[in-house]
Amino acid sequence: MPAFRLACVAYFSVALPSSTLGLLWPSIRVSFQLPVAALGILLAFGITATVIASTITGRLLPRLSAASLVATGTALTAAALAAEALAPALWVFACGMVVFGLGFGAVDAAVNVHAARHFSARQINWMHASYGAGATVGPLLATLMLSNGLTWHWVYGILAGAQAVLAVVFAVTGRAWPAPRGAAATVLGPAGPPPRPGNRRRPRMASLGALTFVAVENGIESGAGIWGYVFLTQGRGLTDAAAGVALSAYWAMMFLGRIVFGAVAGRVGPARLLGAAVAVVSVGCALMAVPGPSVVAVAGLMVVGLAAAPIFPLFTLTTAERVGADDVTRMVSLQVAASAVGSAALPAGIGLAIGAFTATALGPCLLLPGLMMYALYRLLARAPGRGRLSP
Repeated sequence: MPAFRLACVAYFSVALPSSTLGLLWPSIRVSFQLPVAALGILLAFGITATVIASTITGRLLPRLSAASLVATGTALTAAALAAEALAPALWVFACGMVVFGLGFGAVDAAVNVHAARHFSARQINWMHASYGAGATVGPLLATLMLSNGLTWHWVYGILAGAQAVLAVVFAVTGRAWPAPRGAAATVLGPAGPPPRPGNRRRPRMASLGALTFVAVENGIESGAGIWGYVFLTQGRGLTDAAAGVALSAYWAMMFLGRIVFGAVAGRVGPARLLGAAVAVVSVGCALMAVPGPSVVAVAGLMVVGLAAAPIFPLFTLTTAERVGADDVTRMVSLQVAASAVGSAALPAGIGLAIGAFTATALGPCLLLPGLMMYALYRLLARAPGRGRLSP
């Protein structure tokens, strides 16, 4: 399936620069003479742009093909990385984060809406696994380049060139993607049966709860990925090289989890797998929060990555069961926007906590949202009628 492979490549490509920000931030902040917590402020600009792009993409998809939006979004990320690499001042770097957020939001929403309509449980997990693969390779490449004397400017410049090439590839392969058809039928594959007519509208509170769940879950993923390097070096005493490898291993666990759990979901059902994964995320956060040797903190980080892996893909796949096929595009785009909010808001708050206390604050700052996510999942799963997480 050409569109499936292209979606995987698109997700892989946007993950490369996204996963290197936390690793490069210590060098970036020195260049601009910024405190550690300043990353939270910069993320706020990027997240605003991502939310806007995700929401607009949901409105554009019934009229434009996913291919054109993916190509445009990738071109924007290339331009943003180039601007950041050459940034002579902080305001230029901040503008680059805004443009990157616009491009990332367009790609994220386009591929997820397409996946919710056309992919099976295995395929959508593999698509998200490609993001984990890119996030694994990103820190390794950045660590390798920094170890060989290149600066963060060169890292972003090289990534900008790669994104530009892929933007051209997506532009010339546009016919591989299906043309927009409005409210097309949704392919749920092994995830579950078609939605019943009575389930075409979700109660407002259930929708808000689902969006909050998505925001918290993605915030935990992003918070661990962005601040994991600082946590392991400044909070647990690991060397720079060891922390870089551990951060790549975190994303590798997410990649592995999505590959493995994609097949498991078809056998045990998405609801059962989601419940177990949500619970285990809190266990991993607890291991990071408790005082102890660095190996315990690293183990906790690995558990978080593995357990969080299937949550968002399966939640996206089962959107039609909760809202009906006619509302999939709108709801998935809102879920992508909510994931973007969580991916920036929680790391921003963690940055403030680390600035006020120490890098060890990451553990408790992940554990509290982890427990909140579990409680929210249980409430949504038990909610009667429309809006349930499980059929």
